Amino acid sequence: MKILHTSDWHLGKALENFSRIEEQEKFLEDFVNIVEENDVDLVIIAGDVYDSFNPPAKAETLFYNTLKKLSNGNRVVLVIAGNHDNPERLSAASPLAYDQGVILLGIPKSIVPTGDFGKFKILDSGEGFFEIEIKGEKAVIIALPYPSEKRLNEIFTAELDEEKRQKSYSERVGEIFNDLSKKYREDTINIAVSHIFVAGGEESGSERPIQLGGSFTVEIRHLPQKAQYIALGHLHKPQRISSTLPAYYSGSPLQYSKSEMNHSKCAYLVDLKAGEPALVKEIYFKNYKPIEVFRCNGIEEALEICNEYRDKDIWAYFEIKTEFPLPSSKIKEMKSILPDIVEIKPILPEDEMEIEDYEIDDKSVKELFEEFYLKENKVSPTEEVLELFMSIVKEEDEEDETSEA
Repeated sequence: MKILHTSDWHLGKALENFSRIEEQEKFLEDFVNIVEENDVDLVIIAGDVYDSFNPPAKAETLFYNTLKKLSNGNRVVLVIAGNHDNPERLSAASPLAYDQGVILLGIPKSIVPTGDFGKFKILDSGEGFFEIEIKGEKAVIIALPYPSEKRLNEIFTAELDEEKRQKSYSERVGEIFNDLSKKYREDTINIAVSHIFVAGGEESGSERPIQLGGSFTVEIRHLPQKAQYIALGHLHKPQRISSTLPAYYSGSPLQYSKSEMNHSKCAYLVDLKAGEPALVKEIYFKNYKPIEVFRCNGIEEALEICNEYRDKDIWAYFEIKTEFPLPSSKIKEMKSILPDIVEIKPILPEDEMEIEDYEIDDKSVKELFEEFYLKENKVSPTEEVLELFMSIVKEEDEEDETSEA
């Protein structure tokens, strides 16, 4: 069985206030061609189809038109919701989608109906798993759409098991994977699909955090150990996260921030046979409109760069060393030469003194706030201020959970 694993399309996403829909259209045209050229049996889209719970109509139209093209022939498309997606909205078309060879799963408790859908058969299913037959090959797939804290609580509350509800996020996710892994068999292709943050994964900076203070991080040991391939979504840099487990983030198809400007984007083409290790190959995408960051010594050098790149289709960021604020006439001139300038940042002498490399990957929200407060106020925050800040963070998170309901 040939599988193509992708994720994090973020249809409708903008770069600052600049639309990326044209690039997304080009990517999806090429993606459909890649699927057809490689005779793919199953396309897996591991979450974050859209960039927001309420995507623009053009983004939804683009998605559904792409699904229609992808599902041509006997191919099957599996889509799960990510933390950016509205799970109910994403899965609303399910009754119509099955007959087109498309499976849309919004929540961890999703159940795929059994039956013969023409292009595929669902031989067995339950909450979080299904056994599918495509062209005579059988696969058992564990599917865990973005498991927010609220959705995990719904699963464990239903069991009325207080001990399970008190376990860590990672342990609870691990318990779900472990229970569902019992459905795997030696005569089936065994796959897992989820949208989570796994410890050790490398962030690019453009993801919306789902691992608040590390509490919503899933340990590698809690992933399904018997899966032949684990298709993950959320992180935007393509990567294998374990040398001992076939767990992969496919990453986003476009560079969605300047922190990703050096990332090559890809999907994973996976060849699977029952009882054998997965054969994984990167299929790289075009960079339709590169992001460039220019660091200039003065406005005149910046203007020279604008003229040099005036015929190139790029997103441009400028950092310009200057003794004085940049004249608006010069900024206007730059933008008239190079229209897609995302940011022009003057670097004054006092600013230059403060610039330093700063790693935040391993810091909790609380630690980051303490350091920011100390920098701004020249004194550490009191316990009362810390408690107030963390209570606000918790309320914001709960509001996000409520909006998902």
